[in-house]
Amino acid sequence: MYKYDQYDQAIVDARVDEFRDQVERRLSGQLTEDQFKPLRLMNGLYLQLHAYMLRVAIPYGTLDSRQMRMLGSIARDYDRGYGHFTTRQNLQFNWIKLADTPDILAKLATVEMHAIQTSGNCIRN
Repeated sequence: MYKYDQYDQAIVDARVDEFRDQVERRLSGQLTEDQFKPLRLMNGLYLQLHAYMLRVAIPYGTLDSRQMRMLGSIARDYDRGYGHFTTRQNLQFNWIKLADTPDILAKLATVEMHAIQTSGNCIRN
């Protein structure tokens, strides 16, 4: 199982802070959807018909118990009580509110998880 070192954690924490600012600018109207789209995709966030979908990376397809508990907590608190595992070793939450996304990413970071490079033109898992 992949474990974060201090550099990994610093990168993920910085990305969460950066995205929190980007979401605040989008919600305040300082960014248009066209300007925001590449920023949200870099953070695993898709805009679907009725809600946002967040795709969470599961490095090497393995989870420990604290990560599973965090995913369950996020599903209960921010989605409809469940998520969907994908064929690309990710988990998707399909009913996410944009304003909640930075908090979700911050919670994921506490258990060495993120949504970086889970969408767009990138190599995935």
